[in-house]
Amino acid sequence: MKSGRCVRVGVRVRAVLVALLGPLTWGTVQAESPQDVLAPPAALQLQGVPQVPQSLVRQVARYNRFDSMGLVGWHPTERELLISRRPPNGNVSQLWRLSSPQASPDLLTLGDEPINTASYEPQEGRYAVVQRAVGGNEAYQVFRLDVATREMTLLTSPERRHQFSGWMHRQSAILVTSVPLDRVAGQAAPTTQIWKIDPLRADHKTRIAELDGTGWAVAAISHDDRQLALQRYISANESQVWWMDVASGAVRQALPAPGTSAPPTMATYRPVAFTPDDRQLWVVSDSASEFGELMRWDVASGTLQRMTSKIPWDVDGVSVSRDGAWVALRVNVDGRDELRVLNARTGETLALPPLPEGSVTRALFHRQLPELAFTVNDAQSPNQLYTLDVERGTLQAWARARAQSASPVTMTAQEIVRWKSFDGRTISGLINRPPMGKFTGKRPVLISIHGGPESQARMGFAGRTNYLIQELGLVVIQPNVRGSSGYGKTFLTLDNGKLREDSVKDIGSLLDWIASQNDLDASKVVVTGGSYGGYMSLAVATHYADRIAGSIDVVGISHFVTFLQNTETYRRDLRRVEYGDERDPSMREHLERISPLTNAHRIRKPLMVVHGKNDPRVPYTEAEQIVSRVRANGVPVWYLRADNEGHGFARKENADYQFYATVLFLQQVLGLESLEKKDS
Repeated sequence: MKSGRCVRVGVRVRAVLVALLGPLTWGTVQAESPQDVLAPPAALQLQGVPQVPQSLVRQVARYNRFDSMGLVGWHPTERELLISRRPPNGNVSQLWRLSSPQASPDLLTLGDEPINTASYEPQEGRYAVVQRAVGGNEAYQVFRLDVATREMTLLTSPERRHQFSGWMHRQSAILVTSVPLDRVAGQAAPTTQIWKIDPLRADHKTRIAELDGTGWAVAAISHDDRQLALQRYISANESQVWWMDVASGAVRQALPAPGTSAPPTMATYRPVAFTPDDRQLWVVSDSASEFGELMRWDVASGTLQRMTSKIPWDVDGVSVSRDGAWVALRVNVDGRDELRVLNARTGETLALPPLPEGSVTRALFHRQLPELAFTVNDAQSPNQLYTLDVERGTLQAWARARAQSASPVTMTAQEIVRWKSFDGRTISGLINRPPMGKFTGKRPVLISIHGGPESQARMGFAGRTNYLIQELGLVVIQPNVRGSSGYGKTFLTLDNGKLREDSVKDIGSLLDWIASQNDLDASKVVVTGGSYGGYMSLAVATHYADRIAGSIDVVGISHFVTFLQNTETYRRDLRRVEYGDERDPSMREHLERISPLTNAHRIRKPLMVVHGKNDPRVPYTEAEQIVSRVRANGVPVWYLRADNEGHGFARKENADYQFYATVLFLQQVLGLESLEKKDS
């Protein structure tokens, strides 16, 4: 019954689209029989989206069955790992135990919700704590997982959002931060609570402190369990380190030292770990340069020792060995994370054996062994898992995630491209080109803009997007417009407040660059993006409607004022620092003026919008209002809303269907067919 209704609605929708755009743009529309189309997932609501033919599902299949995994953590005493991956035929990532290199993983959790965060009890590893939300709402709760029975016990109150923050060293107790949950602007100022919880006795919990605001995080715990190093996040360009006395809950600012003269520019400080004697604290900070450096802060003297000043890139991730002898770094070199291991005492870099090609996505030391686990992402496959014995200098492969296909495809690797923007500033991005010789003529372009806005397009596996490149012949460009991270703290501020549309102009300059390339078709460009990238795709559609063929907005902001009013309370003030405070009349006028919803009458090319109904960051009403406004102007709009998702689709069935619809959208607005379809 459901499939038949879908067919009838789909035929009517296609007829409307053809009437609006004409057969030359959209091609011939033919009704599909129920057995020839893929029924959408039950929770996916569709408007204006044509049926997905099973022939497309078959064509995409070998690009859609990749087995990705994430490194979660080590067992405290055994040489075994926790990983996250989706079970065969499963819908979301779950927790697995990998007992040895190349072993078959043992599934530890089941359910309809993804689990990507977990940590073993650090003394014996008899149980673990995990973090999970429902339906993409990001209202995370913390559970105890009994590894033997697989039973899970709730440890926190569903009335607040919780974040697992680490284990005490001398007792098996965890620290958890929590913030209130609501989306009503004008409520009482939110606070952050810090709790100590005994996972074996959920009723044994103590609230250590309650702090004003929501930018607080427990970043490091002293080995004597007496002090916490807190990070107070103010913005992507400003954060502080505070001390907290565990017994009293008293806090005081540590970095930058209160009363000192202000630096010429704002700086960030991110505490990582105490040294074993608690006399020093490892910190990542950009206070001394444009980039985040590893530093060692002496607690008694207050001096900061720069450890990586000769590396002109951001230190993205840090892991310190339990004995404090080694420090592993992930260094972001132009969008590719490289692994470095330092002698903690001398700061000298360890000579490593040849490492696998790709970008290192995570690295963690074992609690007792001098062994580092890390994952590598490359163009050919998602995360591959390795360990490195830092004393012996030996490398061992543990697990390799591969695209599961009977007929493997060699993916083309990304390259870096650069162009001049409107003000002479150089902007860079990543480009994926189709295989040489497989396609003729100038190639259409998909511009894919990252979110954040303080994020960055990174080297790595392209996932389903490989189908667009390998079979549709699209060139995919991922720009790192001003405001992106990875290129220094000054670059990061260049889109703040009233400079917001300068990043949109960077895309205008990219369109100019595309038009200057002999192999790219400037008349066939589609722009897409998620979250802030969704805003960017809408903004490009309003500013450069005559230069694009269509746009795709995924969980994007359509109006800054309604976004700030309706985002979750725990995020609102932090986002005001980036976008501007809508309570200020001058800033409100600016935000109103530049918002895509205000300028929706300028959107003249087909639009596709994707959103999750439970999104706490960018509420789904941002999608509803832009869909309604653009559709009222007579422009075709495809709208996919998942009632069981949040800020992006985490469930495979929803993500698959979103991709099939994206392929159909691109084929129709660009007039493309896959090579497989031509050959069939």
